[in-house]
Amino acid sequence: MKRFRFATLSIATCAVLAGAPGIGHAQRANEPITLNFVNAEIEAVARTMAVITGRSIVVDPRVKGTINLATDRPVPPQAAFNQFLAALRLSGYTVVESGGLYKVVPEADAKLQGGTVSVGPAGPGGSQIVTQIFRLNHETANNLVPILRPLISPNNTINVNPGNNSLVITDYADNLQRIGRIISALDVSNATDVEVIPLRHALASDLAPVVQRLAETGGGSASGAPAAAAGQGQSDTSFRTTVIAEPRSNTLVVRAANAARMNLVRSLVERLDQPGSQNPSGNIYVVYLKNAEATRLAVTLRAAMAGMSSTGGAGAGTGAIAPAGIGGANATAAASNPATAALQGAAQPSTGGQIQADPATNSLIITAPEPQYRQLRAVIDRLDARRAQVFVESLIAEVNADKAAEFGIQWQNVLGAATSSVLGVLGTNFSIGGTNIIDLQKGVATGAATPATGFNFGLVRNANGNYVLAALARFLETNAEGNVLSTPNLLTLDNEEAKIVIGQNVPFITGQYTNANSGNNGSVNPFQTIERKDVGLTLRVKPQISENGTVRMQIFQEVSSVLPSSINSSTGLVTNKRSIESNVLVEDGAIVVLGGLLQDEYGSGQEKIPGVGDVPVFGNLFKTETRSRKKTNLMVFLRPVVVRDAAASDALSLDRYDMMRNHQGAAQPVPSVLVPVNSAPVLPPLVPIPRFNAPAAAPAPSSAPASR
Repeated sequence: MKRFRFATLSIATCAVLAGAPGIGHAQRANEPITLNFVNAEIEAVARTMAVITGRSIVVDPRVKGTINLATDRPVPPQAAFNQFLAALRLSGYTVVESGGLYKVVPEADAKLQGGTVSVGPAGPGGSQIVTQIFRLNHETANNLVPILRPLISPNNTINVNPGNNSLVITDYADNLQRIGRIISALDVSNATDVEVIPLRHALASDLAPVVQRLAETGGGSASGAPAAAAGQGQSDTSFRTTVIAEPRSNTLVVRAANAARMNLVRSLVERLDQPGSQNPSGNIYVVYLKNAEATRLAVTLRAAMAGMSSTGGAGAGTGAIAPAGIGGANATAAASNPATAALQGAAQPSTGGQIQADPATNSLIITAPEPQYRQLRAVIDRLDARRAQVFVESLIAEVNADKAAEFGIQWQNVLGAATSSVLGVLGTNFSIGGTNIIDLQKGVATGAATPATGFNFGLVRNANGNYVLAALARFLETNAEGNVLSTPNLLTLDNEEAKIVIGQNVPFITGQYTNANSGNNGSVNPFQTIERKDVGLTLRVKPQISENGTVRMQIFQEVSSVLPSSINSSTGLVTNKRSIESNVLVEDGAIVVLGGLLQDEYGSGQEKIPGVGDVPVFGNLFKTETRSRKKTNLMVFLRPVVVRDAAASDALSLDRYDMMRNHQGAAQPVPSVLVPVNSAPVLPPLVPIPRFNAPAAAPAPSSAPASR
């Protein structure tokens, strides 16, 4: 047995002792040793420990200072090494292992160095820094972080992986053993089994929301887990008391956080499940609807009840609410918008039968025995669900390109002397281009000479003191391009028709009359009959959402305009019209092309003198020619987006609101001192209003949607 006594030894002395004969680890690896280091430098002690244990130990240059290390009796080399680790820990240093190399580093940097990583229960203890992964089976990892954080040294870390509900902890091995025992005690299932509570008097659909709210707010933090999760900004539903109504058997399905909470639910149900005071033979119930329309639902329920009876009167009931489809272009206003027509007919309460509707409160008044009322209430709960909406985005893209070119030469000359009784006329006179040389000569006398557009080159001659146009050459080339993009948008309920019209209401004369002035007073009484029509952009759509998420739509889209050249025409106005009427099936959020127009027109005209006009080069003096080409590209696209809940509706509305607000901000006028109007109206910033009817356990969102 070797005994090492060091009192204030230097690094050189320790190095000599480490290399002394008889201390080699190959020969003395398991021999007990006695340590007695007093104020020894850490690096010297580390080198000695490397010799004793046979390990490769390096010391970080930042590790400075001395330690005291002594044993009363001989100990194995591994025990001596553990005591060395404990002494380093008290001085703020530790040892980490990486690939068989032991590094003495400051404790704050140990978590960044390569160390042992293990999964599952904590391994053997010790004073080394290791990383342990604890996978939880019942408890939520976020709930244990506030409990375990004070038990870990400040320089070490604890992290959560929500993906597999695990904790990643870096700390001393002996402390991880203690933390592992704490996690094992806390990671247990506290929730009770599912229990079915039958009801005798009350309806399950009515009682479930009341019991759910009382169970969540009555016990405060009885379950503990939801409160802890809420403190972390997340909604934990692991141990929340859940109450679900089962209308078919009129029972409540309950899963509580613990046995005490289950007893609370049982007592609440027992107190609330009491017989009512109504007469069982003729009960009257009032059911307030959340989403459905009371008038329509009452007709549907009466038809369902009539179908169950032997009298058979379902035909009239169902026919009263059958919605009309989208009509054609010549359909009447009532047929084209059945939703509006139905609302006009439902202004008064519907009477008769066991089910009546009150439009003022949007409620149903049901007169029926309790068993029959339960059946009706189950149907009402299903039909009164929130209906999805469809945001329809229509894109109309039109690109036009027009090109025209004209070239012509005209000339006129008088042959013979001015005093002769017979004069000859020689020349060309063409009408293409809208202006010929004869009309221009006539206009000289009246001052109405207006040459056509383009480049005009003419020659005049003096005839008896008057200048007369003798020759005219005309050159013209025009180019016109247009790009129009229209995006009418609509938001409507599932299976409800919507319509948007953007344009003008133009009067069209359908008849006129003027009397023959046969009376003695000489008065004339003309009158006209006028019909007004919408001219512009019209979109009418009726969507229907299927179970697999596709959207079937009945579509009518029209783009019309008044021909400018017909505004002052005596025959009346002429309108350009492009319309599409179709039924399509589109995936949610996909873009489909409804139709379009690809048109390419070419036209040419020529006037010439026969024979002479065909002569190359020289023949251009005796002809006029025009050419034109017109290209029209028109496409109509459609994109439906299903909006199923309030959050999606808010996100869509806020996105469009911000888009318009940004456009208004970009359209601000340039600041000016001379014209002191330096601001244009801008929409105010929109602050989301909290929803007070949201469940109590759901935390408020910390930020707006991502698209915002």
